Amino acid sequence: MNKKLITALVAITMVLPGAAHASLKNNNLMPSIAILDTAIDTSLPIFKNRIIQEVCVLERGPCPNGQKLQEGPGAATLPENLIRKNGFDHGTQMAYLAAVANPNMNIVFIRIIGNNPDGIRQVATEQTVFNALQWVIDNSSKYNIQAVTMAQSARNFVAGTDYCPRTPVTQSKIKTLSDSGVPVFLPAGNDFDLKRINWPACLPESIAVGATTPSKAVAVYSNYDSNLIDFYAQGTTTTYGPGNVRVPVAGTSASIQIAAAQWLAIKSAKPGLTLSQMYDLIAKTATISTNSKVKNARLINQEGAIRG
Repeated sequence: MNKKLITALVAITMVLPGAAHASLKNNNLMPSIAILDTAIDTSLPIFKNRIIQEVCVLERGPCPNGQKLQEGPGAATLPENLIRKNGFDHGTQMAYLAAVANPNMNIVFIRIIGNNPDGIRQVATEQTVFNALQWVIDNSSKYNIQAVTMAQSARNFVAGTDYCPRTPVTQSKIKTLSDSGVPVFLPAGNDFDLKRINWPACLPESIAVGATTPSKAVAVYSNYDSNLIDFYAQGTTTTYGPGNVRVPVAGTSASIQIAAAQWLAIKSAKPGLTLSQMYDLIAKTATISTNSKVKNARLINQEGAIRG
């Protein structure tokens, strides 16, 4: 995982675009993915017996319990009239993609975006990110969390070649997880930018993921930086949102869910590999993907890695 070192430091403000719970006792050997996102409709059939914990980690709140932190059933949900608008459907869509990509894993869903009484999204800063990551650090063993995704990002860049904001607290949380064998998958962004990827994917401790189309070509909207991007996965696809409504999606938010789910499938087939060994195996067996501007993009080849 040799990424270019980042030297710049700025404050980050993350202004973002756009079921029954399983018994832990009966699923304690099943690997879990921690998904950090807006909110989730747990009533979708695909989530039945898959969601082993809901968490709400907000800066201003309120979580359903009126506080800034809540754990347990209902913690990451929103009323039906709120979860379908202002981007709060995003979390359900992302969790659905992860569940489809790997049926043999559980989900820990962490809500990190708050709402005003009228349903408008609250601004989330870097504090939200590192607080949520700290929750994962504290609970990864309890829920057998083996990968993390966060399909939210920011573009507060620093001028110059080393454009990625240096955010030591977030970096330290990602590194702590990586050192314990838990990779953090983050989206490159969807801004047609061929020189920069979004924060926090640009942090060298992360696994930055770009998007491909169904034809396995690099999606033209996917941001790119040859020094910092790690892998690609399909980002143009369809998913289901609140109310089990089918919707098209196109973005690196989708690709990180699929990449992380594939990582866990490979890890389950090769449980003895360290994170570094897993990374090298996936890099070695990846399918080369391209478009007119991007060459040698490494598209994760799950079956190839399992055979490799």
